[in-house]
Amino acid sequence: MTEQTPLTREEFEKALKAKGQFYHTQHPYHVAMYDGSCTPEQIRGWVANRFYYQVRIPIKDANILANCTDRDVRREWIQRILDHDGHGGAIGGIEAWLRLGEAVGLTREEVLSHEHVLPGVRFAVDAYVNFARRANWQEAAASSLTELFAPTIHQNRLDTWPQHYPWVKPEGYQYFRQRLSEARRDVEHGLRITLDTFKTREQQDRILEILQFKLDVLWTMLDAMTMAYELKRPPYHTVTDNRVYHRGIEL
Repeated sequence: MTEQTPLTREEFEKALKAKGQFYHTQHPYHVAMYDGSCTPEQIRGWVANRFYYQVRIPIKDANILANCTDRDVRREWIQRILDHDGHGGAIGGIEAWLRLGEAVGLTREEVLSHEHVLPGVRFAVDAYVNFARRANWQEAAASSLTELFAPTIHQNRLDTWPQHYPWVKPEGYQYFRQRLSEARRDVEHGLRITLDTFKTREQQDRILEILQFKLDVLWTMLDAMTMAYELKRPPYHTVTDNRVYHRGIEL
């Protein structure tokens, strides 16, 4: 097969799924969470920082919708926003994550304030949202395919956290439970769009690079948390003990 020979549908799907070796479940910070070696500070730091990702995901999805010209796709994709923001009798993922924050000992107010969000986390997440705003909607949709690996990560948390962190209140696990089914549905839709759209080898290679970019975002978030909560080197640690980094002003 020459370099420019397109991958078959099956080969392309296999190549996308092979990117799972770089999913942030392999990051030492996540490994520590699963084996029970994280401190309460590290768990709380992860929950507070990850909340910034949670609240920006509906904005990312709104950007995709704004660029999408396919009515049928919009009808399905909008469910992602509803899942996170909540609708009808469902509380939504953002509210469920706030309850996780309270379950690990954070106050609702400090999670909402983003006061714990590290600059590295903020910049990584914002880069992802900005990519979704600028890219064509099919490429932005494909960037969400890290969800291919998400059901496993949620199940691992449900399996290991109650055992290793009994101090976490059980009501905090609602987010992980509801994402098990939501993520599988989202994967099916996103994968269908990707496999139907990108047929040339050049297009397929670009999507693999875009998926790697999204994996880089998730990995970089954990790198920032490792510096702050494991190595005790938060931003500006050489000049102050205060959190002087900005809290979200639009620049």
